[in-house]
Amino acid sequence: MDKKEAGRRGSRRRDGEENSGIMDERVLLLVFGRLNWDPHLVCVAAQVNRRLHAVANRVLWREVCISRAPRMVAALTRDTPAGPGRVGGGWAALAKLLFHCCGGAPSLAFPLPCRLPGHFVRFSRFSKTSGRSFLARQCCGDLLYVSDPCEHRMEGVAEGEDLGAYRGVFRSFTKSRTLACLVGRRAELERGVRCPYCKVPVWSMTAAKLVPSSAARRLGTRYGKLEYFVCVNGHLHGNCRLTHLSTDDEEEDVSGNEEDGKDKLRNGRLDGQEEAVHITC
Repeated sequence: MDKKEAGRRGSRRRDGEENSGIMDERVLLLVFGRLNWDPHLVCVAAQVNRRLHAVANRVLWREVCISRAPRMVAALTRDTPAGPGRVGGGWAALAKLLFHCCGGAPSLAFPLPCRLPGHFVRFSRFSKTSGRSFLARQCCGDLLYVSDPCEHRMEGVAEGEDLGAYRGVFRSFTKSRTLACLVGRRAELERGVRCPYCKVPVWSMTAAKLVPSSAARRLGTRYGKLEYFVCVNGHLHGNCRLTHLSTDDEEEDVSGNEEDGKDKLRNGRLDGQEEAVHITC
């Protein structure tokens, strides 16, 4: 037996050892399936060694996403250029987006007194209906899921206001009208800002003038008091100022149902049904 053949056999033996026992992907799928695809435990496993980190990125995070948001994942992976079963930015980034609030950071268009760190979220609600409100008129054919804003109390913000943090994801962003508009307008990537989910450069939709007034209505804020970014992989994150509702505001909101119905139709909603996905950890 020559040295080359001995080397191949040794390599196969090492691969077999790495894929045996708890390191076997099929065993890992069974184990984490029994643990109800707990994202905390997948995080812990991914930090054990490089092998488990690679398995988590390739397989485990995908199963976490499917188990928590099957309809959303099915919609995001349908007819994608990355191929069936793949998402832009990878499964680990999508899983982080589902369970992690991005917090807040000051920007040129949205000044803040300080940076607000992100945090784990036990319950999230993502909606295609909300996503339509964030699309400019010329981009209305895109599919975008956006979460409800996560409310934060913050010192230095005007009295009666909270900071809202929201996040979202596009389907097939490389083929989207939103990307075509950004390229057509020669929008520049933001300096010093990275996607909190996949760490790639982002565009400011405010700087690109692609923020529709319907986004402010959807968030319950005033136009000009919001900012959001979209990264090259199609992840969206942003902040807004949320004003506390008074009793008079609530009564006005109830009496304005008819006008609100018109807004729903303008924003692409054909009825009162929300196309939402509820995600619980």
